Amino acid sequence: MNYNSSSDKELLEYLKNDSQGAFTEIYNRYWKQLLSVAYIFCKDKSVSQDIVQEIFAKLWSRRAELDIEYLNTYLASAVRFSVFKLIYKQKRRLEIESQNSELELSTHTEEQIDARFIQEYINKVVEQLPEKCRIVFKHSRSCGLSTTEIAIELGISKKTVEGYLTKGLKTIRLNLRNAMNLF
Repeated sequence: MNYNSSSDKELLEYLKNDSQGAFTEIYNRYWKQLLSVAYIFCKDKSVSQDIVQEIFAKLWSRRAELDIEYLNTYLASAVRFSVFKLIYKQKRRLEIESQNSELELSTHTEEQIDARFIQEYINKVVEQLPEKCRIVFKHSRSCGLSTTEIAIELGISKKTVEGYLTKGLKTIRLNLRNAMNLF
């Protein structure tokens, strides 16, 4: 089969059906672009290559699970997410080491860094929710208000509040699952 004339959507379908040819075409189509994106952010060719290789390895290993709308955007976002996670971890390590030069990084510290990074990512996803959905979600999660309290405060029905919360959580889960699948 000639995959180079296939659209990204077609390649994703072939990939879900374990097509190595489709994977090779995706790799050939996007690796240079992804390497450039990684290099722009981290300025290290070796690290950039590692990031791109890891993303493609995860793409292959999780091919059946992924729900990707736009392949190029998804892959570029995965690279940026990986680079930012790497930069954040490096920065945090330097901060910890400067506070106490004898402190060894523990698994606990790594978990804290990961948790904080994930929380920051979730916050960014929340900011991209539609306005009313975002407001309801923040009232629920940040202010700790119940669905009844939110409904009263915003002058909407409790069912509408529940609908917005469900939509917000679904969007966050989908974004987080897709992002984490490549790490």
